[in-house]
Amino acid sequence: MSESKDFLRTIVEEDLKSGKNREIITRFPPEPNGFPHIGHAKSICINFGIASDYQGHCNLRMDDTNPTKEDTKYVEALKDAVQWLGFDWGNKVYFTSDYFPKIYDYAKELIKMDKAYVDSLTEEEIREYRGTVTESGKRSKYAKRTIQENLDLFERMKKGEFKDGEHVLRARIDMSAANMKMRDPLLYRIRHAHHFRAGDEWSIYPMYDFAHCLSDYIEGISHSICTLEFENNRDIYNWVLDTLGLELPRPYQYEFARLNINYTVMSKRKLLELVNSGQVSGWDDPRLPTLAGYRRRGYTPESIVNFCDQIGIAKANSMVDVSQLEFCIRDDLNKKVPRVLCVLDPLKVTIENYEGSEEIDASYYPHDVPKEGNRAIPFSREIYIESDDFMENPPKGYYRLTLEQPVRLRHGYIITCKEVIKDADGNIIEIKATYNPESKSGSDSSGIKVKSAIQWVSAAAAKTIEVRLYDRLFKDEAPEGIEDINPDSLQVIKNALIEPAVITEKPDERFQFERQGYFYADPIDYTDEKPVFNKIVGLKDSWAKKTKATENAPKVQAKKVHIDGEVTAMNEAQKVLFDKYTGEFGLNSEVANTLARDEDLSSFYEASLSVLNSPVGLANIVTNEVARELKQMQVSELKFTAKQIAELVKMVDDETISNKIAKQLFEEMVKTGENPTQIVEEKGLVQISDPAKIEPIIDEIIAKNPDNVAKFKAGNTKLLGFFVGQALKATGGKANPKVVNSLVADKLK
Repeated sequence: MSESKDFLRTIVEEDLKSGKNREIITRFPPEPNGFPHIGHAKSICINFGIASDYQGHCNLRMDDTNPTKEDTKYVEALKDAVQWLGFDWGNKVYFTSDYFPKIYDYAKELIKMDKAYVDSLTEEEIREYRGTVTESGKRSKYAKRTIQENLDLFERMKKGEFKDGEHVLRARIDMSAANMKMRDPLLYRIRHAHHFRAGDEWSIYPMYDFAHCLSDYIEGISHSICTLEFENNRDIYNWVLDTLGLELPRPYQYEFARLNINYTVMSKRKLLELVNSGQVSGWDDPRLPTLAGYRRRGYTPESIVNFCDQIGIAKANSMVDVSQLEFCIRDDLNKKVPRVLCVLDPLKVTIENYEGSEEIDASYYPHDVPKEGNRAIPFSREIYIESDDFMENPPKGYYRLTLEQPVRLRHGYIITCKEVIKDADGNIIEIKATYNPESKSGSDSSGIKVKSAIQWVSAAAAKTIEVRLYDRLFKDEAPEGIEDINPDSLQVIKNALIEPAVITEKPDERFQFERQGYFYADPIDYTDEKPVFNKIVGLKDSWAKKTKATENAPKVQAKKVHIDGEVTAMNEAQKVLFDKYTGEFGLNSEVANTLARDEDLSSFYEASLSVLNSPVGLANIVTNEVARELKQMQVSELKFTAKQIAELVKMVDDETISNKIAKQLFEEMVKTGENPTQIVEEKGLVQISDPAKIEPIIDEIIAKNPDNVAKFKAGNTKLLGFFVGQALKATGGKANPKVVNSLVADKLK
């Protein structure tokens, strides 16, 4: 059990101490309509963890009340996820559908008590009659039906005599209740659909709010733990159980903050959209936050459980940094996995004074990892090193192989460059080198001092592998959906080279490729003939360096030269630029560093500045969008000019267009080279700042989302972002975000 008590465990202990509960029984009740994600992992850890801590039991229950979206494959995926995380639900998986007859009987009891009635209003009329947060609703005229009429209609609904939507069963509570959930909520609806377990036996299905509390009661649940979005539903939960007068002990609902992670979407709808649109390869795509995705990428269950334990259990929603999850997998793998040599971008090295071959004995583990294991690494005259481990004209502080500087081959000898071989285009294709026979690692008597060791593989013995380098699926910290996908989230290297023992001896399925990161043998595509490895995570949090600047800083990695985890020092010219950019122009250091170190970028930036005096706005787009294009081509190949970029930024500064529209414009400029002003005029993309044009849109959104309005009024102020986002979406990103924010805040007061 965790040493520090969270508020849920405090409640459980008080209930045990007071005698309210003799046994702790929790439940994990997912809907089997999608694959479980990291948010479900948190709920699994809480419910199974609390039950385990207090010698209780946690039921695994499928909330299968919607036959149109559920499937057996999702049931199996949920069972698999719970097992993979290391939890045990016992001998039985529970299903809400098993209780359909009993729940139906409870509904008839409410009708007999005149606490429920069959309503025949349309869905639109029901919504209209519900009222608003400031106005009471009005009860349907059909609420005047007699008990006998309601029992008869409900029975006929069950027999399938009516069409979908023709009738519903509603609770009779209070149409003026402050909590709009209590304004005669729906208990049953008609669904003529085949249920994956119940078949065609039922034509009516209970709503979540009715089925959930009764399922908890039937199973003897003591603590019904759910996320904050169900806080307002607790009143219905209690009303059903209290009104039916069910015998004690009865369950009670408690809410905790759901898991939100930046650069990630948790919505099942959005995840399904990603899968169905082909943006990802399936529910187990290693870039998805599904547990199947994390598992295929190579995450361990221990790292997921540790992450859930670290973030704790809170009462208020917040955003967790994804780097915390990445830290947990690094921390777990660092103590477990063998270190091996792999070259992703091979450069041939011929050691001219070496003859024959040998095997170098090397440990899989560093001295601080308490594990044992060795392998023999083949060494020969021809080897491959990483291309960026040699530089012909290195900057100051570069510690790897150069024309003047020797370097050690990891576990092997010290080599010295003698000649550089280039192709007709001037690209380096081979290094001629010599080695010192007295410099072998572990018995070095050469007296040669080197500052670093590099990875390598034998040309004759190395195995070719496919490596899949995964980055974050979304480029925005708070992604909306497909439009925010990171286009560089997957890079496939077909001809990486790895030392042979990894393939022939298979010492593990997860490895640290030295100086590269942690990798996992893909459980589906890997074969001995074609080995495939997925990158789990890098050795360090390189993304944090990209994003730790100000809120408006570009989300791309600065063009730095990394030497064994450190950054090369700037030359004098770069220092002058850096000082000017941070001092005179007021740029943050990360952006200034990116510009100062890259001559192409700084030249482009200076050219755009000569047209428009907007140093921060121009710096952001140059170091973000322009830099991305320059990774693919030369400045001379760009279809857009510095002047056009200045024109684009001016429209943003003048609030003629929004930042979202600016991104769309830039993509168009990349393809066509058209002037941004011309594109805006042709496509009618001018930003809407007139409140009179925005207010009706906001009014409609507020009217369509009474439940979220109620939650906002009840204190969930984070929903302000929901309404703003809906308004921006409704205008295709054209609405001025500042105006929208102000109007939404005023209307929700």
